[in-house]
Amino acid sequence: MSARYGLFDTLFGPAYAVVDEAGALTFLNFAPEREIARAERRGLRRDDAALARVAAQVEAYGRGERDAFELPVSTCGDAFQAAVWAALGEIPMGRTRSYGEMARAIGQPGAARRVGQACGANPVMLVVPCHRVVGADGSLTGFGGGLELKARMLEFERRLAGAQRELF
Repeated sequence: MSARYGLFDTLFGPAYAVVDEAGALTFLNFAPEREIARAERRGLRRDDAALARVAAQVEAYGRGERDAFELPVSTCGDAFQAAVWAALGEIPMGRTRSYGEMARAIGQPGAARRVGQACGANPVMLVVPCHRVVGADGSLTGFGGGLELKARMLEFERRLAGAQRELF
């Protein structure tokens, strides 16, 4: 069996995702029209059922029933990117960190620009929450899905995190 792609609806619009032969998520974004042609050129087969677990968890996130993902993920990146992507998972829902804070968190103070590049290379947006990284002044900067989507994701998470805090 080879890598497959699928489409599913989310709170943020249609999503496009790819899983590898073992079923690990290798790509997720919210620009399916651009990605479908690329997938077909690569010879990937559409198999929405193969993405059922990914779709279910993203949908649960959109309903406020999940604040983290439990999915096998397989990404290709260098050691620095891998460190950044791992650290992104430590940012709580509803919170943000600056690129500089992320650089310090991985022991690379002064590497804020490289953190931004690693965020930009993140192939599994939302699951690896690169949208939670902002400029030093709190401004929204850089996001593969566009700044409008980044703002919508952050606002959703802030509302949800606020509602959860009020319950306890």
